[in-house]
Amino acid sequence: MTENVRVKALEQIMPATHGADEDIDWRAAEALWNTRFPADFVAFMGRFGAGSINGEASILPPLPQQGPQWDPPGMAEETENARQSWRTAGGRAALDADPDAIIAWGVTGGSDILCWLACDPDPDRWPVLVVGRHTAEPFAVYPYGMAEFLYRLCSDEFDVSPVGLTFWDGGHLSFVHWRKAQRRWQEGRNPETGDPDPYAGEFGP
Repeated sequence: MTENVRVKALEQIMPATHGADEDIDWRAAEALWNTRFPADFVAFMGRFGAGSINGEASILPPLPQQGPQWDPPGMAEETENARQSWRTAGGRAALDADPDAIIAWGVTGGSDILCWLACDPDPDRWPVLVVGRHTAEPFAVYPYGMAEFLYRLCSDEFDVSPVGLTFWDGGHLSFVHWRKAQRRWQEGRNPETGDPDPYAGEFGP
């Protein structure tokens, strides 16, 4: 299954209706991170962009972005958080990898950090690493790319959830691009659902 097919499969269960092309300067991103990115992540950014899944997880952009209300979560900040977790958990004794091989691409509402373990020179072979906050193990590696991992997570295909919260309860799956979420907030609506929200408005989230 190609990377684009994986993203299309994900779109079958989580429509990109409220997604948007992130229009990433990939050369700048590759220069900043000193690596290419997996093809499924590039395809995901082109179809969905950075944003929120059901308000339970955020997919991070590879470059800093400025928002009209607040800046979205950043890959650099969450990568440093994941690497710091590696250090405080015992370093190689906890996860036999260099901290530079940990690159975050998402976070969950349960404070898990979704990463790649970038040990292979081919980014399309990077497995997913979950740095868990309320999981059985602080580090768990899954032999899937980012899009396939999300598909399996959103399809409830894991016997034991890889993240420390109920990610999906069998209901509707929704993705909302971060810019759309901020526009909804400015309009007095819930960023995730679009419903009227008396607490939404001009003073920030």
